[in-house]
Amino acid sequence: MEDVLDVYELPYDPQRPVVCMDKKPYQLLGDAREALPMRPGDIQKVDSEYVRDGACSIFAFIEPLGGRHRTSVHEHRTAFGWAEEIRYLVDAMYPDAEKIVLVMDNLNTHKPASLYKKYPP
Repeated sequence: MEDVLDVYELPYDPQRPVVCMDKKPYQLLGDAREALPMRPGDIQKVDSEYVRDGACSIFAFIEPLGGRHRTSVHEHRTAFGWAEEIRYLVDAMYPDAEKIVLVMDNLNTHKPASLYKKYPP
């Protein structure tokens, strides 16, 4: 924990941006019934029952000191998806950076091996 806190205290350097990455599984929901039409002076009536319409994985990259962020959605949480996001981070968001300091959790797909599954060495 102290190592991560030390990283967060680094001064802003556009050549060495500190980027935080996280992902969140998200359940997609639909309405089981249509909402009742609104009437003057009344709020819309929506039923609490829902239909599960699948799931997705939301990726977020945040550079707090640079004021930049990116959010993307993938159908599943996979090593390929993580590798695609890292490639976008390096090639599109920070192509001129000397080094990117990436803060992320230790999920099993967050490894260099995931990059080699998707891209040639």
